[in-house]
Parts: sequence; structure tokens; C-alpha cells
Amino acid sequence: MKMEPLHYLNIPSEKATFSMGCFWAPDSLFGSTPGIITTRVGYAGGSEGFIPTYRNIGDYTEAIQLQYDPNTVTYLELLKMFWDHHDPTAKFKKQYSSFIYYHNDQQKAEAEQTLNEKKAKGLDILTKIEPAGQFFNAEDYHQKYRLQQHKNLCNDLGLKTGEDLINSHVAARLNGYVVGQGGIDQFDSEASKLKLDEAAIKYIRQLVIKYEGQGLHC
Repeated sequence: MKMEPLHYLNIPSEKATFSMGCFWAPDSLFGSTPGIITTRVGYAGGSEGFIPTYRNIGDYTEAIQLQYDPNTVTYLELLKMFWDHHDPTAKFKKQYSSFIYYHNDQQKAEAEQTLNEKKAKGLDILTKIEPAGQFFNAEDYHQKYRLQQHKNLCNDLGLKTGEDLINSHVAARLNGYVVGQGGIDQFDSEASKLKLDEAAIKYIRQLVIKYEGQGLHC
């Protein structure tokens, strides 16, 4: 009998929302991080009443929103990844600017704490911290962009729509693994938990080994 991939995790979770210049690279970075349940890319931080699209983004930023298990990965650990994996001193137009969108007072306090630590080192940090407002999903072709380059794998896993890609735990994990994020040791320890069949495991292992250590790009 064909194994059903682990698309859904029914555990308590919290949200985190970041803008880091673009959204494809962070999607792979965070998606393969232990404790991440699902990811979605989209648009955040703009004017109320305006519905952004990739071709007409208005005053929104490209952003990633995470559902994470706080018992496995803390918000401070996610913030460290945020700071370590983009240039918060780079000046870009609003679409690619650096933002932390907090979902509660504790996130706000921890975001401000880490921002002040960066500034104390003399860095000209341009990152802004704002409350998380409405988040608009990006178009389907942006969701799990790296994983979508492997059409047969997506079909075999039953990932056929944008909503499938957004809501699937397996999709979040594999979107990182197919570009080497997480590494082969982590993948080998997790593959059976994700309920992948032997053919999928073999295919993904080859990709992890090929791309591990090559970094990320948008």
C-alpha cells in the first residue's frame, strides 16, 4: 500500500513573519529548520484596503510567514536566522526591504532586543519592526518555488495546487532539502517521519548531497 506523506501536523503552533529581501530563499531556509510546521510566501506591511500582487505590489514587502512549534524552535532562534541570512543594512525599495512583523508583545520585545544588539555593534541597521497585519499569499507559482521545479515529485506527493503547497508540512521540509538545506544527516534522520516512500527518499537524497553547502539565492 502506498504511504501517505505527512502533510499535516496537529500540534500547537505560533506564527512568525519576516521580510528579508525576497521570499524564495527564506522559504527554503526556514522550511528545512527543525520546528517549522508550514511556510507561506506573500505580501505584508502595506496599506489597508489594497490587495497586492507580484506585478502590482504597492507599498507591501515580499514576506514569509511561518507556523512553528515553540517547543522545538524559539522565536529568538528564528530571529537569529533572520539576522544571519540577509543584509539588514542594505537599502532597497520597499518591496525588498527588511522587516520583522510581530504577532504579540513578546515577539515585539525580543525583536527590539535583537535589533538594539545589532545597533550596539555600530551597524547601520535599516530593519523596521511593525505589528503583523493582513498577510496576502503570493501567487501559486511562488509557493515552494524550489520544490515546484520537481514536477514529478510534487505529483507523486499529491501537491497539485497552491493551497496544497502552503498547507503541507512535507512541502515545507522538502522545499529546503531539494536545494541542500538541512543537510544529508538531518534528512536521513527525518525521511521516515515524513512518511516518504523509497523512491522519493532516493531522489531527494541525491539532491541534498548535490547541493548541500552551496548556499541560497533568489
